[in-house]
Amino acid sequence: MKINSLKIAVSVMTFFIFQISFSQEVKQKSEFWKKVQFGGGLGLGFGNNATNISIAPSAIYNFNTKAALGLSVQYSYIKQKGFYTSNLYGGSIIGLVNPIQEIQLSAELEQLRVNTSFDNSSLNSNDFWNTALFLGAGYRTNNATIGVRYNVLHNDNNNIYTTAFMPFVRVFF
Repeated sequence: MKINSLKIAVSVMTFFIFQISFSQEVKQKSEFWKKVQFGGGLGLGFGNNATNISIAPSAIYNFNTKAALGLSVQYSYIKQKGFYTSNLYGGSIIGLVNPIQEIQLSAELEQLRVNTSFDNSSLNSNDFWNTALFLGAGYRTNNATIGVRYNVLHNDNNNIYTTAFMPFVRVFF
């Protein structure tokens, strides 16, 4: 009888200790984290001897329903077989304004390091910083926005983007 009673007592105590321990792990989110949303981009492209892989996680802080500010990091690997390999990495800061619920305006300053090595030995490697300032507008529904942005610093002779206009899809959770 003593052994069974002891087993029951230990089992009950263990149960209560686990209950107390696990209940301590459940915490309320702070006010700061309630206003943070995460999102980003993932790109995979494969074609005629070409590969393009990109990842760009991001986060924004919503000051209120009208304005947000965020950060993003980016890495891209691009290879054209027999021609070149390029690695791009950097980050950006983005400001979002929603004058009305369905419209989102954005300004994004992006700084990317571009490292390109050519397979043809007669061409030199190309390493430089690329700065872009995108101004954009889009249609917003819930957490998703689709629109277009324009790089006001675009230069046809020295830029990683082929055009100043770029469509975008932005999703934050």
